[in-house]
Amino acid sequence: MTDFSGKHVVVTGGTGALGSTVVRNLLGGGASCTVPYIIDAEAQRFEHAGAKNVRLIKVPDLADEASVAEVYEDIAPWASIHIAGGFAMGKVAETDKAALTAQLDNNLISCFLCCRAAVNAMRGGGRIVNVAARPALEWRSGAGMSAYTIAKTGVAALTVTLAEEVAKDGILVNAVAPSIMDTAANRAAMPKTDFSAWPKVEEVAATILFLASPGNKVTRGAIVPVYGKA
Repeated sequence: MTDFSGKHVVVTGGTGALGSTVVRNLLGGGASCTVPYIIDAEAQRFEHAGAKNVRLIKVPDLADEASVAEVYEDIAPWASIHIAGGFAMGKVAETDKAALTAQLDNNLISCFLCCRAAVNAMRGGGRIVNVAARPALEWRSGAGMSAYTIAKTGVAALTVTLAEEVAKDGILVNAVAPSIMDTAANRAAMPKTDFSAWPKVEEVAATILFLASPGNKVTRGAIVPVYGKA
């Protein structure tokens, strides 16, 4: 178990499948967590709701500056982990401006605003971990989901540029790029796929936790593929 004793960590998307696993391991390592959420049903079934070291905070929109400012108000996080996002299929010819904007808001704008707030809230260094996606590294694999690919590619670029900006402040910024993860929702959506090839959420979480940990002393500006056997 990675040691996060005395560390405060923000986890967006912390009520989802990957986020819950990350939060569980952070708490096991001694961290306290702030977990913003949007969907009430997710918060109600969140396994760590009511835990003394967890602050659940309802926000209307992580692509809204005021909402993000509220999340980071009066805290000095050691790490900020940005898992929140959204997915949509759609070829360019089928994607209108509203659909493109939704993907940018859900994935890139929310990540950018949380990164900005985290940098301004950290004191004496810290860690930021973003979540990109395989199409952010392999653009051709994003055919048929163009808006999502554009947004996640932006997350990757944001990660690398921010890492360069804040390295001298002791803040190490990295991202993971998962392929399709083995979750109940993904199995239901693709029942005929070989699930054994998909990376498990526990495995992806382990990479995130290392990058967010005090044990990561040198890695910055990395977009780490977490593909499993896929």
